[in-house]
Amino acid sequence: MSNKFKNKSKANITEPKTKISWKEIKQQKVLLIWSAVIVVYGVIFYYLPLAGWLMAFQNYKPKDGLLHSKFIGFAKFEQLFTDITFIRTIRNTLAMGVINLIATFVTAIVFAILLNEITSKGGKKVVQTISYLPHFLSWIIVTGILHDALSGSGIINEVLLKLHIIDQSINFFAHPGYFWPIVAFANVWKETGWNAIIYLAAITSIDPSLYEAAAIDGAGRFAKIKYVTLPGIKPTIMILLLMNVGNVLNAGFEIQYLLGNGLVQSVSQTIDIYVLKWGISQSDYSIGTAAGIFKSVVSIVLIVIANQIAKHNGEERLF
Repeated sequence: MSNKFKNKSKANITEPKTKISWKEIKQQKVLLIWSAVIVVYGVIFYYLPLAGWLMAFQNYKPKDGLLHSKFIGFAKFEQLFTDITFIRTIRNTLAMGVINLIATFVTAIVFAILLNEITSKGGKKVVQTISYLPHFLSWIIVTGILHDALSGSGIINEVLLKLHIIDQSINFFAHPGYFWPIVAFANVWKETGWNAIIYLAAITSIDPSLYEAAAIDGAGRFAKIKYVTLPGIKPTIMILLLMNVGNVLNAGFEIQYLLGNGLVQSVSQTIDIYVLKWGISQSDYSIGTAAGIFKSVVSIVLIVIANQIAKHNGEERLF
């Protein structure tokens, strides 16, 4: 009886509600106003445009608008998944997305660790600054550099010829097999320094006493990296990995569009380029919207799956 009474008394106990006075509201009015502005901005520019998703279920005509276009259900989705070209773009997008994710993720972690090992503060700052600069370059400039470097008379072919690795110049942009590695290399070169910033911040937050204890135990530089640095930045790695998994289908648009040509079209076309060519150029906005919805849904599913896997393994997760 006493246990039942205790359980009932605990159930009946409610925490006192804190009342917000007008005085507190007036004190925080600037914060509340800006919060309201952000909410209104989000609703107008992020949620209201989702009404345009209706186009994917209509035979949309601009002259008829959303309200008067004919409803056709999932016909546009059926058209997408029976189109060999779209299936190929899914393959290309996933392949380049996964390659870019692995390449940029690993190189950023390795670069951050190596940069942290530099003892000279001046040298570290110089390397950091140089590595950040490519991030601020436009993809037009980056693709121009790649075209010059990888052309028949470019520096890459000149070096390979002088080292007698090849007998004649290679037209890198005419062989589909070279396209994905070129895209991955461009992403690594452009984004590694920028992506390493977060890992460097995570490394600096590691307690220095851990390195001192490891040194006392006789640990060398590589042992410290393995047993102190990597475990220390593991939560950051997991969170960023989960966030980037959802961007696998955002394999890019500019670099593929600028480097692509008729000879490598089978491996260069992504979902975004498909939407441009068939959705916008051909004025078939319904098919373009359907492709965009597919991309968004897959991204959400990937994030949820990755988050559940992390949760099951006891790792850091987003939600």
